[in-house]
Amino acid sequence: MTNKKFGRIGDSPIIGAGTYANNKTCAVSSTGHGEYFIRNVVAYDISALMEYRGMSLQEAADAVIMKKLTAQGGTGGIVAIDYAGNIAMPFNTSGMFRGYMLNGKNPVIKIYKE
Repeated sequence: MTNKKFGRIGDSPIIGAGTYANNKTCAVSSTGHGEYFIRNVVAYDISALMEYRGMSLQEAADAVIMKKLTAQGGTGGIVAIDYAGNIAMPFNTSGMFRGYMLNGKNPVIKIYKE
């Protein structure tokens, strides 16, 4: 968030809200309007949708970031990888610095939607 108050603690270090990992589903790291990520336990919610509803990583990530979070007025996005190595990086802002590197492949770095 631009111009956030000095010393403000964000959602990123809060397990379940900004970060979460489960060997059966995925690992998630997020950034954005922290209060919304905390209220919705965004990172955990993505994993739970995969585990309990059988959604793919992309389906679960889109459901939480593009629908649930957006409907409440929250902004931000995630970088996530599932147990099979699939990557999801949805965001509901004009841009989000993000990237990943998989074994044996070139690094991927992005800012805007493509």
